Amino acid sequence: MGKWSLFQKFLITESAQVSVSDFIINSVIIIILSLLLERTYTKCAKSLSNRKTFSANFLLIAFTTMLIISIVKSSLALSLGLVGALSIVRFRAAIKEPEELAYLFFAISIGLGLGANQRVIVVVAFFVMLIIVWARYFISHKNESQNLYFTVSGNSSKSIQLNDIIKIVKENFKTSELKRFDEGDNIIEASFLVEIDKTEKIQKCKEELQKLHDNIKVTFIDNKSY
Repeated sequence: MGKWSLFQKFLITESAQVSVSDFIINSVIIIILSLLLERTYTKCAKSLSNRKTFSANFLLIAFTTMLIISIVKSSLALSLGLVGALSIVRFRAAIKEPEELAYLFFAISIGLGLGANQRVIVVVAFFVMLIIVWARYFISHKNESQNLYFTVSGNSSKSIQLNDIIKIVKENFKTSELKRFDEGDNIIEASFLVEIDKTEKIQKCKEELQKLHDNIKVTFIDNKSY
């Protein structure tokens, strides 16, 4: 029997049974860790996107990763098959900020570690990272921040320019993101998602915007789901 035949036989027969008890224990651990990670991202992240909706994917990503690793580690043939499958499948996600990608990799690493039955190192690393994230959050967030939808509207005029509106918004809020801009014959409207640390800045921003033109109207809507 040639070497190639021996190698093919090895791929077919070489396998190890996945322990059901270990898988159940790892499943419980990954559910707990994923929920803690979800809570941490929702509270500590600086992203302006919908944090609750985004963080709800952490459990599914981590559990799926653990399931894949638990299965393919039992067989070299399955491992090679996974490599081939991933080479033809492209995953595309709308990642707007590096922070989102970092949390996704963190969720994947939890799944990888538990799929390989490295429980101790995963749990220790997880809580070390959580301590660091929460410590940085409490240090950098002495003042509670609030996310608002902020809309500026008024009659279309040469004295009202989008660049002037953006400049005033950036000067008064911690972070801002232009979500929509409409300009017609008689109206101009710009919508932002902003983060504030002091409510006094709302009035200040309104006064500065109204200096551009008397007919400017300002609307703030609280979005507590972020």
